[in-house]
Amino acid sequence: MPIGQLAHVLRGLNDQGDGRMLVGPETFDDAGVVELAGVEGLPADTNLALVQTVDYFPPVVDDPCFYGAIAAANSLSDVYAMGGRPFTALNLAGIPKDFAPEWTAEIFRGGFEKCREAGALVVGGHTVQTAEALFGFAITGFVDRRAVAANSGARPGDLLYLTKRLGTGALTTAGKQGQLAWAELLPAARQMAELNDRAAAAMNATRIHAATDITGFGLAGHARNLARGSGVTLAIELGSLPLLERALDFARAGVVSGGSRKNRAALAQVVSVRAGIEEALATLGFEAETSGGLLIAVPAARAEQLEAELRARDVLVARVGEVRPRGDVLVAFE
Repeated sequence: MPIGQLAHVLRGLNDQGDGRMLVGPETFDDAGVVELAGVEGLPADTNLALVQTVDYFPPVVDDPCFYGAIAAANSLSDVYAMGGRPFTALNLAGIPKDFAPEWTAEIFRGGFEKCREAGALVVGGHTVQTAEALFGFAITGFVDRRAVAANSGARPGDLLYLTKRLGTGALTTAGKQGQLAWAELLPAARQMAELNDRAAAAMNATRIHAATDITGFGLAGHARNLARGSGVTLAIELGSLPLLERALDFARAGVVSGGSRKNRAALAQVVSVRAGIEEALATLGFEAETSGGLLIAVPAARAEQLEAELRARDVLVARVGEVRPRGDVLVAFE
């Protein structure tokens, strides 16, 4: 659902009167966070909080095992983006009636193996027949309530970092159109299947201010959510964005996902693009991503520490902008 339409649907439906909810849907965070202190006999000073999220989508690659792994990594990512760790997973699957049983088995295998890699127990799920394949997970995790990386924590002067390359939408679209062979798409598939656990560990070790992961709303949409939740403007240097190989070439040729166009239309009033920016590069800023990296807002004084923590865990280090006081727009592509 487009980001603007989703905001309209959720308006007025959120329960903000229950003090147990530490992070809810009103800030468009990646997951909900609920405190456990005093619940079911737990001590009142318990700092452990519950993180919950759900995500599923149709295939983005033709390889069924990779599809399952990517869907799982994407679902798990929302817990990592809050600074948490996954604990349990419930599978959600829609399988077409005429789907080959061996394909179905490979999808499940890829997803379940990725959950095991994350240390999450798959405790059940629900499967229905659908017109096209759908796969994902509802994830429950834990987080220290004192260190939740919510959308509301960014402050002017913070620096912005990305931990994965952009361009998965353009490359998977090229693959679906037969313009990119599987061997050429494989590096992007591997990145999409990569967990954000090491990036989350690095930011937790640094005491960052805020974070979100980059998925269907694209860099622009998720940056917008972070800026809106924090009451700031994010200034992002498009020339500094880390891109997957050939992503810019396909964007120049007009090969991008439908989500790119929807995101740009929905965000036109809150995201500005500096005059003179190459159109294809701006397009990738709005491009829908699958299982992307974390966008992290860190105090400038701790930026070097974050970079060191990321490098120590072999995670991409890409400084892409800064946080400014709220201006005329929520996100400024410069």
